[in-house]
Amino acid sequence: MVSGVSGHPREGETATGRFGIEVRPMAGALVVVLAGELDHDTAPPLRDALAEGVAAKPGSIVVDCAELGFCDSTGLNVLLRARIEAQEAGSVLELSALQPQVARMFDITGADTVFTVHDSLDAALTDRRQS
Repeated sequence: MVSGVSGHPREGETATGRFGIEVRPMAGALVVVLAGELDHDTAPPLRDALAEGVAAKPGSIVVDCAELGFCDSTGLNVLLRARIEAQEAGSVLELSALQPQVARMFDITGADTVFTVHDSLDAALTDRRQS
């Protein structure tokens, strides 16, 4: 399911059903849960959801990647751009629970040095509450 900041379904879920987004407020942060494969064909709904999230100025956005099995350069670019836009809006965008294949791509590209990456969503939310 693809849902917006309001929790209502978002338009644009891929026809293949290989990617999903759920956006919900949790513990003082906006949590964006990703599932499936993030690539050129599935990136537009994420781009829209993150833009909507940044516009809401939540202070903290956590992208939960526990169910994200694949991310290509288009998906990485969406996340990098959203991080910059969040920073410009006075928020932070952090990642949680990168799966090995996704973590490897972040490592190879050096993107892991520009994001705060937490081991789990719970760890990310706990760290947010303590800061």
